[in-house]
Amino acid sequence: MKLEWIKSSYSTSSGPDCVEVAIPNESHVLVRDSKTPDGPRLTVAPTAWATFLPYASRTR
Repeated sequence: MKLEWIKSSYSTSSGPDCVEVAIPNESHVLVRDSKTPDGPRLTVAPTAWATFLPYASRTR
């Protein structure tokens, strides 16, 4: 299965630090560093991801 990776809205095309997320099914959320697409991926439960998002989207 080919995953559809979505880049963080906080990432820019000129910025070196990008986070991407893929949701392969309803029980997993995958997170990776866009600089190393074949590198390690973090797998989290959707409930954990939903809990994390409000903290990640706070103004820097």
